[in-house]
Formats: sequence, C-alpha cells, structure tokens
Amino acid sequence: MRFGNLSAFWLMLLIPVLGAFFAWAFWRKSALLKRFAETEMLKRMVAGTSIIRQIIKMSLLLFAVFFVVLSLARPQWGTKMELMKRRGLDIVVAMDVSLSMYAEDIKPNRLARSKQEIMRFVDQLGGDRVGLVAFAGDAFLQCPLTSDYSAFRIFLDVLDPNLIETPGTDIGRAIETSMKAFDPSDRKYRVLLLLTDGEDHSGGAEAAAAEAAKEGVIVYTVGIGLTSGVPIPIKDEYGRVAYKKDVDGNIVASRMDPELLKKIAQLTGGKFYHAEPGHYELLDVLKEINGMEKRETDADKFTRFEDRYQLPLAIALALLIAETLISDRRRRKREWAGRFT
Repeated sequence: MRFGNLSAFWLMLLIPVLGAFFAWAFWRKSALLKRFAETEMLKRMVAGTSIIRQIIKMSLLLFAVFFVVLSLARPQWGTKMELMKRRGLDIVVAMDVSLSMYAEDIKPNRLARSKQEIMRFVDQLGGDRVGLVAFAGDAFLQCPLTSDYSAFRIFLDVLDPNLIETPGTDIGRAIETSMKAFDPSDRKYRVLLLLTDGEDHSGGAEAAAAEAAKEGVIVYTVGIGLTSGVPIPIKDEYGRVAYKKDVDGNIVASRMDPELLKKIAQLTGGKFYHAEPGHYELLDVLKEINGMEKRETDADKFTRFEDRYQLPLAIALALLIAETLISDRRRRKREWAGRFT
C-alpha cells in the first residue's frame, strides 16, 4: 500500500485534540451538575443518561475522523499500465551570451532577464522537446533536445559570457549549431528561438537562415535591448564598474540590428520580436508556437496506482450514521403493577 497525499496525515493531530476536548466537556458538564444539585438529586437527574453510550458515541466520532483523514491521504494499492501520448514540437533556444548581455538597459541586465523569461516560457510548454545553444563569437550545444524541463533549467542557469572565449556575435554559427540539434530524420515540427542583443559580426547569418528554411526550421528572432546602443559594463574583482572600450579608447556601445533579425525570421517563415525595457516578447512567441501544427510523439508507458480512498470514506460515513442512531439515553425496564398498588 502507498499513499498519494502524505501531508494529509498531519490532520491526524485533530484526533487527540478532539479526544481531549470531549474529555474536558464531559468533566465540565459533571462539575456544573454537581454545583447545581446535591448528590441524591443529581443521581435522579442523570438516571436516564448512559455514560457508556456517551463514550461509545464519542469514540465513533473519533474513529470517523481517523477514516476521513485516511481517505484524504489517498491510499493506493493495485497498479495498471497506461500509455500517454504527447503532442509537441522540437524547440531549440539559441541564447546570446556575449559580454554585451551584461548591459543594464533591461533590468537587472539583459542576460539575467532573458534567463527569467526563458524559464517562464519553458514552464508553459507541454509535450514539446526543448534544447539550448549558447553562442557569442562561436556556438556550442549546451543542452540537447529533451522533455526534461528541470534538466533544461539547470543548463540554462549556468549560462555565462565566460563560457565562450571567442568574443563577438556570430549569428550564422548559432543557427548552424542549432540545426545540428534537430533530429535529421524529421524535417517538420522544428522551431528555433534566437535571442540576441547585437549585430552579426560574421556576415553568414542570412545564408544560414536560408539553409534552415530548406530544412523546415522556423526561426523566431528576439532582439534584446535598445537600438540606440548602450555601453557594456565590466566589473573587476572588487565589483568596480568600468565600460568596455575599443583600441582607440572609445566606449563601445552594443547596438542591435533589427533589420537583419527581421530578414532571418522572414526567410524561415517566422517572426521578429523586439524585447525592450518594460516588455519582453517570449509569451507572444509562445502564442505563435501553440498555434502551430504539432506531431504526436511516441507514447510513454507509466504505472498508475489505483486510488482506494472510497473504502475508508465509506467506513467514516457508516460510523457517523451509527453515531447519530445511537441514543445516549439509558433503557430502563419497568414492570406494570396494575391499576391499583
């Protein structure tokens, strides 16, 4: 036997509490009666009440509470195998982890906010497989396609600009690496979610997008931050903030290229979204994805335990009925002595 709701057993604490309350109530009633009448008169007043029957009624109530709590704990025994089929897409999230993702035009910074929004996005998926690619000047597969969203969150949480030594933003490389994450035997039901805050430094983004379109991958692009450009903060080991500078000593500003991201989305049948302060776009992307045709994935076998809460619940109901039917009045036999004594 197992129980599906172990926390319900905390309610068992009600039984000693109720038992103590019944005992106190019985004692209190007796004390008040003794104050109200003398011993002989008291015996006559309570002669029709059975203490044993009162104890039986209280015991029935306590046992009824016990079986109600047992029912709430959902006792289970007996199992059966069931098949659960899922419908979903293969979604690869390509996440820009370049140094510019530390910019704070989106609070607390672009990288931290993007992680939060991706986690919210994944929390609302159902039946979809999700993978993760990290990219900057290079790209690598951080998490292969999986339906284990908890594992995905662990891989997402450790994303950091220090993971990739190559500086810059190579969107073409990010798309190519993401393509390798998809199942090569299935050219449908593929979605790439590309999040970046910068310009493409490789020049191969459009060619990679065209190749993705041939392979049936729909790319949704999300541009993060302001198009006007913001400085890139760099913290030293003491927490002091400076800003990234070029070789001439000028402060480098991170500027997003919305036109390129729009072109990538259009080439693949996707859409471009601009995430800026006060409004993030991933939930809008989720609406688009939920409206897409989804494939039926292989059925998973799982063991389902049979709930047997009905039995203790029926016992509790029977005890309550019995308690109401039992009177606390004592039966006294009287002999009829006739009309005259």
